[in-house]
Amino acid sequence: MSNVLVIDVGTQSMRGIIFDDSGNLLVKEQIKYQPYLAKENGFMEQTADMYWQVLCTITKAIADKYPSLMQQVIALSVDTFRDTAVLMDENNNVLRDLILWSDQRTADTSQPMSGKQRFLFKLAGVTRTINAIRGKVKTRWVQQHEPELWSKVRKVAHISAWLNYKITGNLLDSYASTIGHVPFDHKRKKYLSEKDIQFGVYDLPLSMMVPLCAPGDVMGTVSRECASQTGLPAGLKVIASGSDKGCETLGVGCVERNVASVSLGTSSTVQFSTKKYFEPEPFMPAYPSVLKEYYNPEVQIFRGYWMISWFKQNFARHLEKRAAETGKSVEEIMNAEIESIPAGSDGLILQPFWQAGLTSPEAKGAIIGFSDYHTRAHVYRAIIEGIDFALREGMERMEKRGKQHIDFVAISGGGSQSDLICQIAADIFNKPVKRVQTYETSGLGAAIVAFTACGVFGNEHDAIKHMVHYTDTFVPSPTSVAVYDGIYRNVYLKLYKKLQSFYKYMEKE
Repeated sequence: MSNVLVIDVGTQSMRGIIFDDSGNLLVKEQIKYQPYLAKENGFMEQTADMYWQVLCTITKAIADKYPSLMQQVIALSVDTFRDTAVLMDENNNVLRDLILWSDQRTADTSQPMSGKQRFLFKLAGVTRTINAIRGKVKTRWVQQHEPELWSKVRKVAHISAWLNYKITGNLLDSYASTIGHVPFDHKRKKYLSEKDIQFGVYDLPLSMMVPLCAPGDVMGTVSRECASQTGLPAGLKVIASGSDKGCETLGVGCVERNVASVSLGTSSTVQFSTKKYFEPEPFMPAYPSVLKEYYNPEVQIFRGYWMISWFKQNFARHLEKRAAETGKSVEEIMNAEIESIPAGSDGLILQPFWQAGLTSPEAKGAIIGFSDYHTRAHVYRAIIEGIDFALREGMERMEKRGKQHIDFVAISGGGSQSDLICQIAADIFNKPVKRVQTYETSGLGAAIVAFTACGVFGNEHDAIKHMVHYTDTFVPSPTSVAVYDGIYRNVYLKLYKKLQSFYKYMEKE
């Protein structure tokens, strides 16, 4: 039996986990941190050094508490959240705090693109989407608002590349981690050419991009300097994996065409694994999978289960005292409160666009159907149901575009720890929902990549057979399915178009 160590870097916490080759979680050290530093409303930043210091603390704790296990580890892999760039100077020093993926600032896009670009994007009907993408390029915002600092930038790397650089001394990244606002060709799994029509969307020269490798490649080894800071064994192989969502999809065993991976995390997503490249929405790429021959088409609800944190902060602070007294989490208490509320939240319906998507850039959140009998618990259940309605819509759209049928859903993320939330998902999707043996599915996926790279398994199917085990299945309830299907088809699917003109008006105000 062999072991690997995974560093799983999330938006709200970081985990160091040792897995064995049977998929058993042997060791876990976790540190929760302040998710972001907000200089202004909507600004979400964090220091790069915070992530490095947390990583060092976690690995030192594992080395101190479990020295024999640490010495038995055959490889290390790091998976991180996406779309967060590190700006570095000519000596690879970090120049400013990181602008996180959830940051809501937008760059000025009044400077027009070339006439050819404008014509082709208009012809494809994606002008609004392209302008939304241009506005979300945070490096463009830095260029516009911090020109003196930008003049010193020589490299733009994702946080995954920077952390691997700190560990190995080699500045490179897995193409399966290259998910963000940089000039990257997701289909060809390499950077765009300067001749590509999309290249100008990002205003980033190729000289600023870091070299890429494939998931499963050896990125280097733990340097002596890193070993002294982290307690990691010097010379330990570092294996490239990919983004947290891509690793989650592998970690729940989503490889075949009949299974969808649903993540109920800070950002909620539905992903497929497919060898055929297809765009989940027009002009929205399928991401390279952590499996070399695969892609992960995805539909994302940008704030997803972050909305639970938002709800707790604004409407459930009074439950913290009861949580402390009972030893339960606030989420467990809230979940118990909604067990008696029927499917459909007694007519309360939520559209979960607390942060708009690229294909619906004017969208905002909405709740309809309020009556005097609705309570705080009804709103909480409506949030859960609304996220699932949005994910179902995305899944059905991808089924149609990919010409594949989903038989069951493999679920992960914080929300998946609740049996009730898993059952609601089964009822809304009208498909069995399966849960694997561990909540740490991002780490498990990265571990699968590392074990396969080290030759412990011959391929991903062999690795999944040994390491991914479905332990719980939630079967749709016909009564609840009928209620949810009626709401979904007759209300939810029509809601956005009915409200779109209002959203556009409010966007101008």
